[in-house]
Amino acid sequence: MSLPPGFLDELRTRLSLGQVVGRKVMWDARKSNQGKGDLWAPCPFHHEKTASFHVDDRKGYYYCFGCHAKGDAISFVRETENVGFMEAVEILAGEAGMPMPERDPRAQEKADKRTQLADVMEMAVQHFRLQLKTGAAGTARDYLERRGLDPAAQDRWEIGYAPDAWQGLWDALKGKSVEDDLILGAGLAKPSQKGGTPYDTFRGRIMFPIRDARGRCIAFGGRAMDPNDNAKYLNSPETELFDKGRSLYNHGPARTAAGKGQPLIVAEGYMDVIALAEHGFGASVAPLGTAVTENQLAMLWRIADEPIIALDGDKAGLHAAMRLIDLALPQLEAGKSLRFVLMPEGQDPDDLLKAQGAPALQKLVDNAMPMVQLLWQRETEGKTFDSPERKAALDKSLRDKIKLIQDPSIRQHYGQAIKDLRWQLFRPQRGAGGQKRNWQPGRGWQAPPVPMPSTKTSALASGDAQIADHLRETVILAALVCTPDVAEEFESGLESLACVNPDHAVLRDLILRHGHAGTELLREKIFGALGPDALDNLLSSRHVAIVPCIRTPGDAEMARMTVAEELAKLSAAKGLNAEIADAAQDLEGVADEGVTWRLSQAAEAAAQASRSGKEDDSEYETGDNGARISRSEKDAFSALMDQIDFSKRRN
Repeated sequence: MSLPPGFLDELRTRLSLGQVVGRKVMWDARKSNQGKGDLWAPCPFHHEKTASFHVDDRKGYYYCFGCHAKGDAISFVRETENVGFMEAVEILAGEAGMPMPERDPRAQEKADKRTQLADVMEMAVQHFRLQLKTGAAGTARDYLERRGLDPAAQDRWEIGYAPDAWQGLWDALKGKSVEDDLILGAGLAKPSQKGGTPYDTFRGRIMFPIRDARGRCIAFGGRAMDPNDNAKYLNSPETELFDKGRSLYNHGPARTAAGKGQPLIVAEGYMDVIALAEHGFGASVAPLGTAVTENQLAMLWRIADEPIIALDGDKAGLHAAMRLIDLALPQLEAGKSLRFVLMPEGQDPDDLLKAQGAPALQKLVDNAMPMVQLLWQRETEGKTFDSPERKAALDKSLRDKIKLIQDPSIRQHYGQAIKDLRWQLFRPQRGAGGQKRNWQPGRGWQAPPVPMPSTKTSALASGDAQIADHLRETVILAALVCTPDVAEEFESGLESLACVNPDHAVLRDLILRHGHAGTELLREKIFGALGPDALDNLLSSRHVAIVPCIRTPGDAEMARMTVAEELAKLSAAKGLNAEIADAAQDLEGVADEGVTWRLSQAAEAAAQASRSGKEDDSEYETGDNGARISRSEKDAFSALMDQIDFSKRRN
């Protein structure tokens, strides 16, 4: 029936939720504050000794921190009295002294029809159970016993059998004076296309009753005994009782078991659920012939915060998991997520339980994969990321998925998790002795080529030039520790840092992984990896302490300019190093003006990259071509030239 506007609001206003709930619980005097309407008690929906059930009497809502039951006075009466919505309203209205409005005849008629349909479904349950005990069901009983279901288990699950007859159930129900429209309306029979007697929906099938959360039989699932049947499993058609997208197999018992602390497991079919429950996993459910729908997902989250999706270890099971990820991402809330268990290939939960028992499945459940991990697996598995374009495509795909998340906090944490996973995939790898490794498609991480002799003997590979590189790296790392928000802009440059100092390599890796999370977290990670003195040693060095962005941490623009400038200097120094190495080879013959010119140009290019308007002009000289050269780099260049033997001649 329909209720007039404001009726329910008035009902809730007149009632005290504390009084309604107080009939079913004993309040905890130590935790409760009656005067403020803050009431605590052991939960009436699951067995517990502590008072985790909270009632806010002023707001009119309850919540259990154990089984997560929540609602108002109407939902409390519905759950504890096992009644429908209108019956709960009538009970509360009687307590509040409010007369119920006149019934809508059409609504009452519809409610009466649903009750009649539920009664017919119960008749069908009993009929099918009796048929399973007949001689015609011998093959079905043998099948069930082979699947591990003895007669006691068959009775627990009310399993039945529909003989291979056109009007077996129809005739039985008509013999009990059930009207045609009720049999057809319950989905138990279909009208004949030839104008004859309607025929049974289920024929030659093992029958599994499907009950709603209140325990009413609302549908059936039938498993064909004929291996050539086009539909191995067949569900009831949708009726006034049954909406398959809003129903779960084993809903009521699973909710009870989950309330007692068992993990909620979502399997693919009836036999999986039965096998799980028979092996002690009572909080198991299954969708009914379709992928999990949005409504079913909401139902799962009302039962448990993190349902575990246990899917078959085949392509279809994996694809179902991937589709569920896309469905779940926009619905995520704090504390509400999914975890995934992928069965060994070719097995479902029933197969695994038969082969290895409950401990094997429990191990998989204990190590269930977080949804973010499966999302990453979907986007990366079987793919090669050997080019910037492919890496960018991966980044775009993951960003698009993360954008689906509505909750800002969850979206941020997903971004962090994806960044960590990305770092693990693309981070610079080092082999024995700290040697950097390179990623080679199809070959994994490979050691780089051995340095050329000319490179190893280059003067810039040791001495003052090496010290200068070390100091620049120190400034870069210190700047990013003080202002880590800009680290993401320099990922490529950071990844290319040589970091001869092992501590510098650790700092670089920590900045790349945790810089976006903020200064506090980054410093905690550095403390844990390098000890309490690492930051002091880094930031107290004289050449670091005088850098402006170190003196004013958090100044993003200043930090950005400093890091960009120091990276440019390192890049220029690398270029100079390469030119010197090439020139040294050429100088094995005659020293000509061309080689000398190349050396001078390389040095001046490095000087230009090193130039800073804030440095003292006295530290620079002007070269023959007008370029300013720092005294330190002029000295380094002169030292190089002094080491070259110009007396050699070509043969």
